[in-house]
Amino acid sequence: MDYSSFTLNIADHIAVITLDNPKKLNALGEDFWTEFPQAFEHISQDPDVRVVVVAASGKHFTAGIDLGYLQAIMPQEAADPARVMDKMRRHIKFLQAAFEAIDKCRLPVLAAVQGGCFGAGVDLVSACDIRYASRDAYFIIQEINIGMVADLGTMQRMPRQIPDGLMRELSYTGRKNHADEAMKTGYVTHMTEDHEALLSHVMTVAAQIAAQSPLAVSGSKEMLNHTRDHTLADGLDYIAAWNAGMLSKQDVIKGAMAALAKSKAEFDDLLD
Repeated sequence: MDYSSFTLNIADHIAVITLDNPKKLNALGEDFWTEFPQAFEHISQDPDVRVVVVAASGKHFTAGIDLGYLQAIMPQEAADPARVMDKMRRHIKFLQAAFEAIDKCRLPVLAAVQGGCFGAGVDLVSACDIRYASRDAYFIIQEINIGMVADLGTMQRMPRQIPDGLMRELSYTGRKNHADEAMKTGYVTHMTEDHEALLSHVMTVAAQIAAQSPLAVSGSKEMLNHTRDHTLADGLDYIAAWNAGMLSKQDVIKGAMAALAKSKAEFDDLLD
């Protein structure tokens, strides 16, 4: 399937989405908001895919939402302001759905960030399971710099990923959060010297994930997301019920035999 705002390539059980408009700093224009969740729906239905990588071409990861598109969707004067605001709320929910698709995806999603990651780009990578960065990467909650509150997930997801005081400082100041700081505070898991090394590292991690039981990896993401949003007791009940119904004897035997033989297990794909 072809997309106008990014490319999608699938090989060796890994789906790679690459933002590919470097001349516009990979700004997220009108087509992106429809195509991105469509791509994740396609990926989720493909039994061959076991992990997703979101990357970008060029010097910067993304400048965030395209300013021309943002201006076009801003509320216009009308006879009834309440109806205008209702329309605006529904459009914000439409935009949020693009990144909720990452959270809802049954597969782990890894972000590979180089250069600048502004505004909606922070919303995007905050929705990913794991973030990796090159040394030149930096993150900016750009919305505060243009007089608005970030509304596509940064304020809801990023506080779970970094200390509260740092979250508030970044939100209130709109300053750069450089890769080395982001790694020290846990937002970024690993930092490389350059973009080429970054992509190599992320693809290596993706291959390690793809080699595991896809049923166990998918279940692990489900458990982690559930635990994030529920109490400890709820989480323990959920994993007990999950493994009572979803534990694969076939995969456990394959994994155990491979461990004893010091070999690599070959796991079946999930069903489409």
